[in-house]
Order: sequence, then structure tokens, then C-alpha cells
Amino acid sequence: MIESLTVALPAYNEAANIEAMVTEVFDKVTPLTGDLEVIVVNDGSADGTGAILQRMAAGDHRLRVIEHPTNLGYGAAVRDGIWAASKAHVFFTDSDRQFDLGELARLAARVASADMVIGYRHARSDPWHRRLFGHGWSWLVNLLFGYVARDVDCAFKLFSRQVIERVQVDSTGATFSAEFLVRVKRAGFTIVEEPVSHYPRKAGSQTGARPDVIFRAFRELVKLRWRLWRER
Repeated sequence: MIESLTVALPAYNEAANIEAMVTEVFDKVTPLTGDLEVIVVNDGSADGTGAILQRMAAGDHRLRVIEHPTNLGYGAAVRDGIWAASKAHVFFTDSDRQFDLGELARLAARVASADMVIGYRHARSDPWHRRLFGHGWSWLVNLLFGYVARDVDCAFKLFSRQVIERVQVDSTGATFSAEFLVRVKRAGFTIVEEPVSHYPRKAGSQTGARPDVIFRAFRELVKLRWRLWRER
């Protein structure tokens, strides 16, 4: 069992998923810890996501909601949720219900011997173009920065609070996970990987494959490579 745990969830236009997602967190994660905190970052949603979250938070003190007045990007939403955590361990995943939170128990079993336990999707249930981009992105990140993970962007990561006390991440877009892992590795923390299941999205729409999102990701990756070179 994990002594205390924060679950951080980014949410952008997830009105069709967010209530079921938060309920699933409470149902499946509560047995794994004696002290649970759930933080959802509503990243400027325009579909009622915020109203649902505020209603749920009013009925359960364990739920905290962070509101972005405008859409700041996936990385900004993940970052703000993670760094607002108050518990000894932090877990973050997406709000689209494509992961089985029951599998967090396997990551929790390994966290005593590692600073960070990260999932990789052994059978990714996304359209072919998202799978292609995902594999290519992980390959590129590992090429530029040395091996960090086989599935860089898998949103199923559990880590000690010490990680966020020593690591700072500047990327606010799709490059967030890449920079996070690179900096965690460079800080000397131990990372282990665990296979996790991945399921098709049942509601809502994905934004990660939009051309503007992809262009921003590559631009941020180039900036990250330059920043890290200057920090040497």
C-alpha cells in the first residue's frame, strides 16, 4: 500500500468522461493508499467539464479542481496538477478512460524500489496514424537524449514526491512528458517500466494528432535540446 497518493488528471472538453473517470479513481485507487488526493486541471474546457467537476468537488473534499481560464495545453495541465500535489507519491493519467486504473496496483508494487514507475502501452488502441506518430516520437526522443522510455507519452506514471521537488519542467505542450523523463533521468532518479493495457476512447475527441499540436511539439523538442545543451 502507498502511504499517501495524489492522482493528477488533465481535462480538456471531457464532459462525456470526467464524472465516470473521477468516480473510477475513487473506486479503484482508494484501496491502494491510506490517504488519497485527486487533482483535476480543467484546461479551459468549453463543454461543461468545469461545472461537473465543481459539483463533484462540493461533495467530496478529496477532489481539488484547478481551473485554467483558457486552454494552455496538455503539458501545462499535467504540470500544474502534478506540482500542486501534496502527497508522498504522485500518479498521473489522462481523463479519457483509455487505461485500466486497476493496473496501478502493479506499479505501486514496484515503487518501493524505484523513484518512478512508468507504463508502456503493449497494445495501443488508437488510430494507425496516432500509433505511427507515437512510435516515431518515442524513437526521436530516445535518439536525441539517450534512452528514457519505450513509450514516452504513455500517461500512466507513478513517482515519488522527491522527483518534483528536484526537477523543473518548462514545456507546456505535447513535449511535457519527454522533458519530464529526460530531466528525471539526468537528475539520477531510477526509472522502471511496466506494460499496461490501453483501450479505445468511447467518448469525446482527441487533439494530439492535430497538425498545430504536432508542429508545436517538434518546436518545443528543438528548444528543449538547445536548453539542455546550454545547461551542460
